[in-house]
Amino acid sequence: MRWIPLLVLFLLAYIEITLFIKVAAFIGVAMTLLLVVFTSCVGVSLVKNQGMKTFMQLQQKLALGESPAAEMVKSVSLVLAGFLLLVPGFFTDFLGLLLLLPPIQKSLTLRLMPHLNIVRSGGNWGKSQPTGNTFEGEFQRTDERTERLVSPEKDDDINHRDR
Repeated sequence: MRWIPLLVLFLLAYIEITLFIKVAAFIGVAMTLLLVVFTSCVGVSLVKNQGMKTFMQLQQKLALGESPAAEMVKSVSLVLAGFLLLVPGFFTDFLGLLLLLPPIQKSLTLRLMPHLNIVRSGGNWGKSQPTGNTFEGEFQRTDERTERLVSPEKDDDINHRDR
């Protein structure tokens, strides 16, 4: 089970190297390098544009008092897409571009939404009031460890007994 990430990493490297060699054999090494840099630049600009759009939608949802959970999941897919687009290679660029497509983002959002626990703190998202019991109170701990730390006389007695 712990070998799976390492296996995925080696499989990803194998796929990237194979694609790079095949594309370089077809269009040349220099053009392949330029293509990898170009796809990374285009991908970063797409992620930036979609990220700003998602950020605006998130702010609108918060201003209306609605839950921004869908936009937050969408932003996670944008971060993953940005990472994949920055990693040099054609396969990771392809996966990153897939994560930028709205149907893929919607599918990812629908799959991740049931696993999210939304905690309301500070804001009231939706019309209903939070339910549950809230208790306020004070406590003071008076066990033996606390007394040892507080009173130096008992520490001296304990130190003499240990010797």
